[in-house]
Amino acid sequence: MTGYFTKVDCRIEVFEALIAERLSPDCLRFADRVENNIPIYEAEQVKTALASSFQRQALMAEWANVLADHSGAVVLKGAVPDLQAIDDATAIYETIIEEERLANSGGDHFGERGANDRVWNSLQKLCLRDSAVFARYFASPAIAAISEAWLGPWYQMTTQVNLVRPGGKAQVCHRDYHLGFMTEEQSQSFPARAHLLSPSLTLQGAVAHCDIPIESGPTKLLPNSQRYGPGYLATLLPEFREVFENHHVQLPLEKGDGLFFNPGTFHAAGDNSSADIERMANLMQIGSAMGRTLERIDRTAMVRALYPALMDLGLTGSKRAATIGAAAEGYPFPTNLDTDPPIGGLASESQAELLARALDERMSLEDFETALNQNRARRLP
Repeated sequence: MTGYFTKVDCRIEVFEALIAERLSPDCLRFADRVENNIPIYEAEQVKTALASSFQRQALMAEWANVLADHSGAVVLKGAVPDLQAIDDATAIYETIIEEERLANSGGDHFGERGANDRVWNSLQKLCLRDSAVFARYFASPAIAAISEAWLGPWYQMTTQVNLVRPGGKAQVCHRDYHLGFMTEEQSQSFPARAHLLSPSLTLQGAVAHCDIPIESGPTKLLPNSQRYGPGYLATLLPEFREVFENHHVQLPLEKGDGLFFNPGTFHAAGDNSSADIERMANLMQIGSAMGRTLERIDRTAMVRALYPALMDLGLTGSKRAATIGAAAEGYPFPTNLDTDPPIGGLASESQAELLARALDERMSLEDFETALNQNRARRLP
């Protein structure tokens, strides 16, 4: 390895040896059992452990160890114990889905456009529709503890509801946010150390809003795959996707159960081959508090001021790129996925990409001002 991963680093025999490792129940103190190489934690055992400050820390350390160094995924039975709160939230989400369907622009990550119903930012929408339901739903010490176990205190919760009806097709194998939302070219531009760091910035989860048996397509997971260094590139390769399809596992979930996994785990939503199950899960992408800069910068104001100067100076190549990198927002997230959906790719146009495009097209100042304001407005909640 030269400091950057390439497809040459993706060796199938190394990957197959890694995913063949078995998780021994003997190294788990709190798990009730291990199924398909994934530990299952019963609600009562978790509740008891979290009530003790000493056992709480030990349980959280065990979860972090599994997520990082073992199978990469855990199931928490009864993660949301208030099943009525789940039903109340489901009713609200179904109403939102109906309201948004006609106006929905339809972008989705890793799945066929229009195949699923999504509620982007279901966290805020539920809170504003019915704050009491929100409070009952998220009054979950188990979800708080596993979030803190992986990310530390002050984590940032985001959620997106996914509803897949009978006949809904599976997603393609992928890793998740951050580097998993990038193209091959983009991910290769990040050094190997960023590939290894990325999974530590996010915890992926899902809360079942109904019973989800295997035929309804629960998440397909490949245990141990999060430990494969060049995995963000490997998920794009046909031979690795074939290994995933041949060796993935699925676990049924009951209403209120939570599945949490390292976002570097190779995974994909499954086919809903059931006759009558509308599979609904509230997907969670929980972020580290540390993924932020030291100062708040008005980059829109900077870009607005910079554009005419760049036009006049005529900077090109690496000099222009360096100037844009110092001023503009180069990352397209966080954004408002309702108004800025990932149509035509995994992410929308960033502010830096817009600035570079405007210079290439020699946009007028007026047209650039309009495009810049639209780019910013689409991202606001």
